[in-house]
Amino acid sequence: MSAADRLFIENVENILKTGISDENMEVRPVWEDDKSPAHTIALFGVVDRYDLSKEFPIMTLKRTFWKSALDEIFWIWQKKSNNVNDLNSHVWDAWADENGSIGKAYGYQMGVKSAYKDVKPEGLEKAFTDGYFTENDTCYVSDFRGLIAKKNDKGLWMLDQTDRIIYQLVNDPGSRRIMSMMYNPAELSEMALAPCAYSMTFNVMDGKLNGMLNQRSQDMAVANSWNTVQAALLVYAFSSAYGFEPGELVHVIANCHIYDRHIEPVKELIGNPQHDAPMISVNPDVHDFYRFTKDDFKLDGYEYSEFNHRFPVAV
Repeated sequence: MSAADRLFIENVENILKTGISDENMEVRPVWEDDKSPAHTIALFGVVDRYDLSKEFPIMTLKRTFWKSALDEIFWIWQKKSNNVNDLNSHVWDAWADENGSIGKAYGYQMGVKSAYKDVKPEGLEKAFTDGYFTENDTCYVSDFRGLIAKKNDKGLWMLDQTDRIIYQLVNDPGSRRIMSMMYNPAELSEMALAPCAYSMTFNVMDGKLNGMLNQRSQDMAVANSWNTVQAALLVYAFSSAYGFEPGELVHVIANCHIYDRHIEPVKELIGNPQHDAPMISVNPDVHDFYRFTKDDFKLDGYEYSEFNHRFPVAV
């Protein structure tokens, strides 16, 4: 049995046994077909831990389309896009406007530049450039992607969130401040959906890169394996590119729930046959997060059971 299967089954059983229903409350989500309230039973404060050195944390009870999950990670962390036309799957179509935008969410937040006191020119060159560093009146640093960083009017270098994490991993791996944050209260009103998985924190210990995913809300049946796989892929990618071994992934879920229409099929799902977890391999020749493609990641021995029920998504 994989760790992902074991923890999924334990969480589902705990929710079904001791979870709290919200049927006595007004809720935001509705079912897309009839617009009726989508109620849940839930637990608060679920914490799952995965040892990424031992196995890839993907469910085998049913198939997880992990390359689509990786594509969404690249959409957010590489492209920093908030437009579904830049995404190869349709997971965000229900929240997009007529132009394909989901507002100032996810990739948009990762692309916003902020000023940092500790960023130095030599650190920028070490982390990003292939020799295209210029420090003149415009004060910028660029690589094959174009502009990476520039100085603000106070003389401080400005980086977006992905580049800030890379800068720290290369120049200050002992930092306890290597993290992303997509839950921006000032711009929540301009997001189609407030971010569910809103923060990744990275920490290096004894040459191993650990990651913590913080999630305010999770649809257990639909999104658990998807979110876990995505966070793990980030740890594997940054580990491989910047010289670390993959360590532990900790997944913290504030409201971990099962929707009312998912209860019976998820009971069937946890009784499905289980398989051993696969191992992942990452192209060791890629030393720049932005140069990764989906083809640089391979799962060895991913077996899964068939499951023909479709879990409807509350919107």
